[in-house]
This record gives sequence, C-alpha cells and structure tokens, in this order.
Amino acid sequence: MRKIELLIPASSLEVLKTAVMYGADAVYIGGEMYGLRAKAKNFSKEDMAEGIAFAHKYGKKVYVTANIVAHNDDLEGIREYFRELREIKPDALIISDPGVFQIAKEEAPEIERHISTQANSTNYMTYQFWHAQGASRVVAARELSLAELKEIRSKIPDDLEIEAFVHGAMCISHSGRCLLSNYFTGRNANNGACTHPCRWKYAVMEESRPGEYLPVYENERGTYIFNSKDLCMVEYIPEIVDAGIDSLKIEGRMKTALYVATVARTYRKALDDFAISEECYRKNMDYYHSEISKCTYRQFTTGFYFGKTDENSQIYNSNTYEKEYTYIGIIQGKNEKGYMQLEQRNKFSIGETIEIMVPSGENEEVLVRAIEDEEGNPMESAPHPKQKIFVDFGREIPEGYLLRRKED
Repeated sequence: MRKIELLIPASSLEVLKTAVMYGADAVYIGGEMYGLRAKAKNFSKEDMAEGIAFAHKYGKKVYVTANIVAHNDDLEGIREYFRELREIKPDALIISDPGVFQIAKEEAPEIERHISTQANSTNYMTYQFWHAQGASRVVAARELSLAELKEIRSKIPDDLEIEAFVHGAMCISHSGRCLLSNYFTGRNANNGACTHPCRWKYAVMEESRPGEYLPVYENERGTYIFNSKDLCMVEYIPEIVDAGIDSLKIEGRMKTALYVATVARTYRKALDDFAISEECYRKNMDYYHSEISKCTYRQFTTGFYFGKTDENSQIYNSNTYEKEYTYIGIIQGKNEKGYMQLEQRNKFSIGETIEIMVPSGENEEVLVRAIEDEEGNPMESAPHPKQKIFVDFGREIPEGYLLRRKED
C-alpha cells in the first residue's frame, strides 16, 4: 500500500496548528499574494515562517499556493515572492501557470513544484509533460473518475504523485476556471477574488417586461441552478487507494478551525483504520458519517468519481449550510486559578455543556462552571467574539484542544 497523505487547508496560523494537531500529514496555505483565496485571512511572511517551523517540528509538511492565472504585471512580483519563500523553506509550491512554474524553477529550484487543479490536468500525457518539466506532483482535475485516475497512475512514473480532492465544496466550472464572478462583480476568480455567484438564486427576465422576474426552475424544485452539493469520499477509502492516489486533499482554505479539526480528525481515523484492515475501517463507518456531519456542509455527493454528475448532485432550494455544532474556541493555556484560557468565537454561558474534541477521536463533555474576563471579573456569559476569557470547566484541558457546542 502506498503511503497516503492527508492534506488539510489552513486560512491562518491558528488553523494551521489545529490541522497539525488533528491529523494532517501536510497543510496547504496561501500567502498574501498570488493564491486563489484572496478573501481568506492568508499568511504574512512572519506567520508563514512560524507555521512552517511548527509543522516541521511535528514532522508535517507545508505547501504554499501560487496558482493564479498570471498576467505580465504579476511576473516580477512573483519572482520576488519566490525568493522570499526560498528563505522560509515551504515543502512545495502549488502552481498552475507555466510561466510561474518556470520562475519557481529559476528562483527556488530546491522547493518541490506541484501542479494545481487549476491547470486542468485530465489525461496521462499531461501528467507526463509536467513530470518532464520537473513537477513532483499533479493535483487531479476534479472532473476525473476513479477509473481514469487509475489509468493515469498506470501510465506515469512512480515518482510522480497524484493529489486529488476528496472532501469539500465543488465548483460548477471546469476545474474552477470560472468567469461568472468577474462578469457580475469585476472580481476575478482566477486571481483569487471569487464572489461565489454559483451559490446565488437566479431568475429570468423577459426583454419587453423589465423588472418582472420569472423564477428559473430545474425539475420544479427550485432556482439555485449552479449550487453543487459538497464532495465527501470518506466511505470510499479502499477505492481511492486502489486508484493509486497519493494525497487526499480537503477543500476549505476559507473555513474555520472547527471545520478543519472535524474533517481532518475524521479522515485521519478512516485512513488509520484502513491501514489496520478493511474490516476495521468498515466497522467504524457510522462514526465517520456521524463526525463528518458535525461541521458545516451542504449535503454530500461523490462528484465525478463514479461517473458524470447529474441532477442529484445539485441543491435547488437553498444555498445555506447544514450546521449541527457551534465553534466555541481553542484552549490557549490556563491562569493561576487553573481556569482555561481561550479566545471565544461564539457566545456561551455558565451552565452550558461544551464538548471537547480530543485529537485521537473521542469527544468529552464538560460543564461551564464559571467565566472571567482578563481582569478576573466574573461573567454570566461570553457574548463578544474574540474576547480573551478564562473558564472553569472543572478540569484541565490540554492546550490546542478545540471546543464546540451542539445546537438544539
């Protein structure tokens, strides 16, 4: 069995550390420029250096995205950016543009180069081409089936890795090359500023009747005609391994630490269980399904892996997420009274039951006994997002553990 990597997204230094703690083998991040998630918090050079050092301390890897569709005016800045990255030593650069790829070879030749899904790699000749240019990995186009990936694996060099998305939001456009956002808002998806118009509700307006909006129906169920379900392949790990995929990629560089911890921990357990035996993996399927639904999601699909998508891959009546749990915060230490320190993310109150996500897979419940602010003043609740507080849970909780609350 090939060593399978679990690759997790991170929007910030805090989320990177969460990904490492909750089971990632590698984390992919974006800098402040040249990645496709301009609205994410992204990483300053200083945070990137700290994040890479943290990951390397635990034997994990960090990959940096530089996968915009570059124009002439971008090239000199990209060259300088890669010189800076060479100093802080990420494990790979994720690139889609051939010109950017060439600059990376010239400015940071010792850093591995991975080909982004934005490069639309859909056949084994394309994989062979990128290998000849010096790429060590190709991220598969999302439109490929497992059968196609298995054929690609059989016709490319063993040292060329295949990375494939297995979980997260799906794009309505081919490998994410979308023009809708640019057309509607002037914000270019291919330069990182997508406004996600695929999630909007649409109507038809007849030319001679301006202002009269006629709903767009698809199978008479609703008007969110571009709104795909989320990808989830946690119950198909054996098929993924059989196809020869080296890295399982989770989508979500704009998602919270709760999402990252939940998905990373679930796929980590699924992979580890399967490494023990397929019987062990099958036995825990209910656990995977239960846990994966405890973060935000839009209903699930298997995407293109078992054939082309159809009307069952879309959500027609809503563009909202399902949400079963609320993110409370991450333990950051304790004070002299033994109260646990955290920066709270959503309101909670004394007397509520909070759930601790243990990285190994267990969930433990604790009661909120007391809350104090930074000055030690008692509080009945913690209503202000990102307020630094101290909480008595009646026990010590290790630093880095994530807290969540089940919604009624």
